[in-house]
Amino acid sequence: MKTQSKRYKESVKQVEQDKIYQLKEAIVILKSLSKPKFDGSIDLHFNLSVDTKKSDQMIRGTVVLPHGTGKKVRVAVFCKGEHERQAREAKADLVGGIELIDKVSAGFLDFDCAIASPEMMKDLSKLGKVLGPRGLMPSPKTGTVTNDIAKAIEDVRKGKVEFRVDKQGGMHLSVGKVSFTEDQLNDNASKVIEAVNEARPVSVKGKFVKSLSINASMNPGLRIIC
Repeated sequence: MKTQSKRYKESVKQVEQDKIYQLKEAIVILKSLSKPKFDGSIDLHFNLSVDTKKSDQMIRGTVVLPHGTGKKVRVAVFCKGEHERQAREAKADLVGGIELIDKVSAGFLDFDCAIASPEMMKDLSKLGKVLGPRGLMPSPKTGTVTNDIAKAIEDVRKGKVEFRVDKQGGMHLSVGKVSFTEDQLNDNASKVIEAVNEARPVSVKGKFVKSLSINASMNPGLRIIC
């Protein structure tokens, strides 16, 4: 059984377990808690009233965080020809066609986001079982399959992130770092909450977000009003 650290136990004492906080109030508390020896992430955790066996309720979308994610995003672009020139000019971290696909197929996964030009998708489909489970498979729905390669790279660097529901109806998304200001975290979190609510399927009746919590890395979570 994993033992909780003294620091974590002290943090728990500062949180009212049964209370549902306002977002701004929760952020103030999270930033006041004892921190680990690194700049941790602030994460939102949704529990949604969706039936993931129904295709129209498998929620997936993107949102641009107003203040970015706080981390350097390594971008891989699968393309060729003119698109390859655009990707290099936009300073993508990895650019290539079939040779890059073969490299990833052999086990290389040192990137955080994948973008592809439409003509590459036929060849890229063979990486579905590799990229799909990691949330890295390019998709037109998230703007990562596009002819405007430069714009896609720019959006990712500005703080565009993807969200999607898991099989249990959960959704987990980082909204910044503990070092962000309270206003920056509030702006980012509010934008994510707004985007998720806007993605509500028409077929979902009643309360959409069953519960919502926010936490900082290696610290207890706080339930917030949804």
